Amino acid sequence: MMAESGEEEIVGKPVQELLLNPENLPKNYIYEEGGAGFRDALVPSQDDDIPVIDLHRLSSSSISQQELAKLHHALHSWGCFQVREVSKQFFQLPKEEKQKCAREREPNNIEGYGNDVIYSKNQRLDWTDRVYLKVLPEDERKFNFWPQTPNDFRSTVLQYTESLRLLSEVILKAMAKSLNLEEDCFLNECGERSNMIVRVNYYPPCPMPDHVLGVKPHADGSTITFLLQDKEVEGLQVLKDDQWFKVPIIPDALLINVGDQIEIMSNGIFRSPVHRVVINKAKERLTVAMFCVPDSEKEIKPVDKLVNESRPVLYRPVKNYVEIYFQYYQQGKRPIEASKITF
Repeated sequence: MMAESGEEEIVGKPVQELLLNPENLPKNYIYEEGGAGFRDALVPSQDDDIPVIDLHRLSSSSISQQELAKLHHALHSWGCFQVREVSKQFFQLPKEEKQKCAREREPNNIEGYGNDVIYSKNQRLDWTDRVYLKVLPEDERKFNFWPQTPNDFRSTVLQYTESLRLLSEVILKAMAKSLNLEEDCFLNECGERSNMIVRVNYYPPCPMPDHVLGVKPHADGSTITFLLQDKEVEGLQVLKDDQWFKVPIIPDALLINVGDQIEIMSNGIFRSPVHRVVINKAKERLTVAMFCVPDSEKEIKPVDKLVNESRPVLYRPVKNYVEIYFQYYQQGKRPIEASKITF
């Protein structure tokens, strides 16, 4: 892939290194129009509160209460917190150690340690370093990009993956039933080789927090996304009714949001929320996101039973949505707009 400048895409310098020279931050990170607008997000009112769902209440005819209890225990015991801890330990390692699993400079390669791929000189960059790994299907894992230190990083991520794989099935079945569809409807739409991708996000503090963004405004390209938030530092904001709302930290909870591909499957009934991440001036922030993505060979389109005279087809079929997602994202655009049918 060629950048707009005619040069091959290049990998940006880790944000952690930029802090060594805080008086000279690259202009690609700076939003001149930022100012207080990044900080003035509203605190959700009672009407806008983010719903909290008890996992035990998501009953399913095919998932026993015993299985749900095991899943609940796995997520609430060491699973969530351990994956956050090993992730934090990784970003505390020396530069040379982290570089052992650095992303390769290959077209469309996103796995490994790094940050934004730079496609153009004017591209606005995110104030974050990441570790991005495909964890499912098993035969597509590229362990050469997985951190070898801490020693238990791999085993911890794999256990966490299995817990969230089970949870994703529970959530997708519950979502289908809420629309009076067969409970396996969305699971079948995702295909037998659906993907799960984990992304560990490290947001260093920034001396100019009002002029950078940890993640630019976007909606996820997944079916559903699980986010394990930092246990102390807020930063996530969600756009609702043209206003930004702070997402509070809820102890011992996973944040779950739907992505573009479930918006398409549901024919717009479930909406993929636009969100962004702001940066703290004094404190680092670490989160772990798990993206559930359909098989790239599956054509994603609105479910037939959700199309009728009063609600016609609102989206064109798409395939391998994630492949185009990142190019749109780096341009500050939403790929789902290309799929929408206008009347």
